[in-house]
Amino acid sequence: MAKNASSFVCQNCGAAYGRWQGRCESCGEWNTLVEEGATAPVPGGARAARKGRRFELEPLTGETLDAPRLPSGIAELDRVTGGGFVPGSVLLMAGDPGIGKSTLLIQAAAALARAGHRTVYISGEEAVAQVRLRAERLGLSQAPVELASETAVEDIIATIAEGKTPRLIVIDSIQTMWSNAVDSAPGTVTQVRGSAQALIRYAKKSGAALMLVGHVTKDGQIAGPRVVEHMVDAVMSFEGEGSQQFRILRAVKNRFGPTDEIGVFEMTGLGLREVSNPSELFLSERDLGSPGTAVFAGIEGTRPVLVEIQALVAPTSLGTPRRAVVGWEGSRLAMVLAVLEAHCGVKLGGYDVYLNVAGGLRINEPAADLAAAAALVSSLAGAALPADAVYFGEISLSGAVRPVAQSGARLKEAGKLGFKRAVAPETGRESGDAGLAVTGIGHLTTMVADIAARGTPRPAASPRPAKRA
Repeated sequence: MAKNASSFVCQNCGAAYGRWQGRCESCGEWNTLVEEGATAPVPGGARAARKGRRFELEPLTGETLDAPRLPSGIAELDRVTGGGFVPGSVLLMAGDPGIGKSTLLIQAAAALARAGHRTVYISGEEAVAQVRLRAERLGLSQAPVELASETAVEDIIATIAEGKTPRLIVIDSIQTMWSNAVDSAPGTVTQVRGSAQALIRYAKKSGAALMLVGHVTKDGQIAGPRVVEHMVDAVMSFEGEGSQQFRILRAVKNRFGPTDEIGVFEMTGLGLREVSNPSELFLSERDLGSPGTAVFAGIEGTRPVLVEIQALVAPTSLGTPRRAVVGWEGSRLAMVLAVLEAHCGVKLGGYDVYLNVAGGLRINEPAADLAAAAALVSSLAGAALPADAVYFGEISLSGAVRPVAQSGARLKEAGKLGFKRAVAPETGRESGDAGLAVTGIGHLTTMVADIAARGTPRPAASPRPAKRA
């Protein structure tokens, strides 16, 4: 009699091995391999080959129809999803514990239920009484949302299948679900993959929109097997700092819409509030007249966003100066510092450098190079930048300032918020109807010289002691 083969599966990335080992070679994590049994082999060897079924191939040309949409009633959530929930689509939302995932989803479920659609909220982590308390605190207790606390996937599907097909099903969270068809403990890679597959199969068959909540690891990655991210239609990341009231919903993957859109929310005592003008919110606590601050005119998806970039350059007492950055790429900061020192004569080797994007927003586009450089030089020279100016532009390794896309939208948003001037790339400018005075910068040395001329020279950093032989 053939023995059931077993494998050791990494609970972080899903890689399988034939024997146990302390470190996963795929993701590098330690002590994440767990033994999981495989399904019993078919008697008589391999399964009998099935004769293939012929299907018809079609050309690329033909009539196409836009996917139907079901607006959730929350404009910022609809912006990220591409206009609403598509029937039969599966979405995965991930975020840190306590960031507000459950709050956002119970608000969306309540909005759809009040519009006359059947919505089901399944909680695998909280009891029904706990979810009711949250709904009462948010003022949603009267919404006709069907609620249950269950983790067995087969029982959930059998219960939901009765009656009218739901328009939205929320599973909070997929890591707590388990299926009888999988011989593994809940939360393991095999169990998460099997449970997700069963729920996705029901959503595709019935036409219900399925929203899965996922946990994240300590480094911010979605926990569980990567194959779950490939199985779903959209992956959304809910970001934010615990000390900040702002929350950013970002689309990482979306088969029915753009992947560069963001939704901005504010956490209040009554739940998450939509922020229709995030630029005004990010600049609400701006520190005017202080050196080291610059306003960056950025683009997130199709939405222009103005945010303050703060820099602090201070003499160091260490052999190796500190380089700390929050909300921006550390490698991008290192490149800007190298260009300033190599082409602009700004010596920062004896200073600690700290850079922060105010408001908890994370910037990914290179157009923030010019604003970051302006904030760094402003802090070093002790010169406050004009309070009515915005900055944007990409810096090349030669020190040239390159043009960026959608300059007109950036300038229009700045003019709407009362800014009077802009420092932008010299080529590719689009003044539009913003009414701003645009200063074109062809090379970084021009801006550095202008800021340094208005500042008070800072004493040079004391030389570091030479190492003893």
